[in-house]
Amino acid sequence: MYSLSYDHHTAEDLVQETFYRAYLYLEDWKNERIKPWLFRVAHNAYVDYQRKASRSIVKDAVFFARMVDRDTPEITLLQQEVQREIGRMLADIPEKQRQAVLLVDFHQFTYQEAADIMGITLSHIKITLFRARQRLREMKRKDGML
Repeated sequence: MYSLSYDHHTAEDLVQETFYRAYLYLEDWKNERIKPWLFRVAHNAYVDYQRKASRSIVKDAVFFARMVDRDTPEITLLQQEVQREIGRMLADIPEKQRQAVLLVDFHQFTYQEAADIMGITLSHIKITLFRARQRLREMKRKDGML
């Protein structure tokens, strides 16, 4: 197993898996030579291991370092400030438009799901969202944010 995987720990795991599988199917063994049969079981365990490993995605340490960097106090403060500004802007638009924006843009509902929740037609939710987004853009321009 080591000659296949070139990793001591993987080889140990594969040997354990081989003997586990051999134990499970020992009663199906038909008095043929055991060594070739065990090698076949070991090879199949290695192939299954490789297939499983090819489907898993391993992230670099750089990926996790970036995740840690996102939680700095400065970034947290800026995010809170942006959220307050968005909340203030949403409070200044009509109720139906606010509901539409919250359902579609913040809660990630589809247009149809949002329309069903609000009890309006699909075309009406699209019009409401267009008007709400247009009004929010205008508010940003007035505040000098855009």
